Amino acid sequence: MYTAEQLISNFYTSFNKLDAAAMNACYSRDIVFYDPVFELLRGDQVRSMWEMLCKNAKDFSLTFGNIKDLGDNYYTCDWVATYTFSKTGRKVINQVKANMKIENGEIVEHSDGFSIHRWSRQALGFSGWLLGWNSFFQRKIKNTARKGLLKYMDI
Repeated sequence: MYTAEQLISNFYTSFNKLDAAAMNACYSRDIVFYDPVFELLRGDQVRSMWEMLCKNAKDFSLTFGNIKDLGDNYYTCDWVATYTFSKTGRKVINQVKANMKIENGEIVEHSDGFSIHRWSRQALGFSGWLLGWNSFFQRKIKNTARKGLLKYMDI
């Protein structure tokens, strides 16, 4: 069995290789995930999200580090994804703080935190810079991401 740090390292090493199957193998069957764009996802929704993101990634690279044991089976780490946003062709460098709960050698909870405004400035250009702080604009980003995931899951 892996240590928690090895499990987290395997997850992000697999992500860097865009290997969604290996990433998803790190998760429990009932994984609960949250991030500022997709918001709350569970189980197959989470696995499908990673499959979709890995499948559609362009010019992708990832670094990670600073894995810390917070106690009570909770861990945190920092990761940075660099990629080309497919809808605009713009380069994005997304700095993320991950929090995970690990039980029985599996990730059972995973949340990623990052600034939607910072992301939208990079991914969407002027409109993201101008409106990315606005909750209505952020809701549009979230709805678009959710619709894309649901469409992907119908495939």
